[in-house]
Amino acid sequence: MIYFTGDTHGDLERIAQFCKENGLTEDDVMIILGDAGLNYHTDMRGKIMKKQYARVITCTLLCVHGNHEQNPEYMDSMKEKHWKGGTVFYEEEFPDFLYAKDGEIYDLDGKKTVALGGAYSIDKEYRLAYGGNWFPDEQMSPDVMKRCEDNLAAAGWEVHTVLSHTVPISAEPVEHFIRGIDQSKVDRTMEFWLESIKDRLVYKRWLAGHYHCEVRKCGNIQIWYESIRKF
Repeated sequence: MIYFTGDTHGDLERIAQFCKENGLTEDDVMIILGDAGLNYHTDMRGKIMKKQYARVITCTLLCVHGNHEQNPEYMDSMKEKHWKGGTVFYEEEFPDFLYAKDGEIYDLDGKKTVALGGAYSIDKEYRLAYGGNWFPDEQMSPDVMKRCEDNLAAAGWEVHTVLSHTVPISAEPVEHFIRGIDQSKVDRTMEFWLESIKDRLVYKRWLAGHYHCEVRKCGNIQIWYESIRKF
C-alpha cells in the first residue's frame, strides 16, 4: 500500500503509530509532502533522530523536499539509486528513508507521479535571529526548474499525480495564512513557477503540504497536514 501525509517537522510519531496499528512493512510506502524534518538538523542530533525513528517506522518513507530541511540533493551523506522508475536520494545507514529528487517521475501503483519540492520560509528572519537552521537552497534553482520542465516535456506534459510542498499561486489558501506576516515580503518564486507548470500540465490530482491546513483548492489541488490517506 501507498499512503501520504503532510508536514511532520521532525515529529513522525503519527507515522510510527500508523505503522504499528496497520502492520506496515518496507513494501509499504508513506509519502511526506515536504518538511519531514529528518534533515533539519544535519549534525549528530539529526542522526540520533533518524536512528530512533528507524526502529519504529517499519514502512518506506518517500520525503518531498520542503523548506524546513536541507535539500537532500546537496547533502554529502546522500547517495542516489533507481526506485520505481526514477531517482531518489538515501543514506546507507537509513535505506528505507528515501528523498524524492525534484523533477523525477515515479511509477506509484501504476500512477505517473512527479515530485516538485521546495518553498520559501516565512519564518526565515526569526530562525536566523534565534539560532535556528535556514537553508538557502530551500527553493528550486533555475537549473533545477529547467530539469523539471525537461522531464515533464519528455513525459508529454502529462502525469497522474503531482507531489509538491507549496502550491501554484492561484491555489494558495489565503484564508489560512498566519496573521501578522507581511505578505508583500514573501518570495513567491516557487508559487508562480508552479502556476506555469499547472497551466501546461495535464494531471489528475495535485497533493501538497506546507500550509498546516487541509483544504481543496482549484478543483483537484489538495493541501494536507496531519491526516494519513491512501494514495
